[in-house]
Amino acid sequence: MSNPPRRFIPMSQFATDYPVLLIDSEAPLRELNNCVSERLNAVLNYLHLMACTSHPDYAENDINTVTNMARIMVQDVNDVFRVIEQRGFDSAEAQ
Repeated sequence: MSNPPRRFIPMSQFATDYPVLLIDSEAPLRELNNCVSERLNAVLNYLHLMACTSHPDYAENDINTVTNMARIMVQDVNDVFRVIEQRGFDSAEAQ
């Protein structure tokens, strides 16, 4: 027997033991896509800015902060993409 789909799917988290951020798997695909697009564009623009900026006095902590921010944003994108993909697979199976 398969598990029934859950409407609210927890996002990946590493700082908490309990999921606090959830994705509404029934949200309109356009809204899910807008969420992914916003996060992906933000992280790409930020990383582009960092790559084009010369900071000879970068501390190791600065690089870790930038890397961690990018990881969190890309993980958000990945989590929402999984919901979008599952919705696509579910609708393909229904046809």
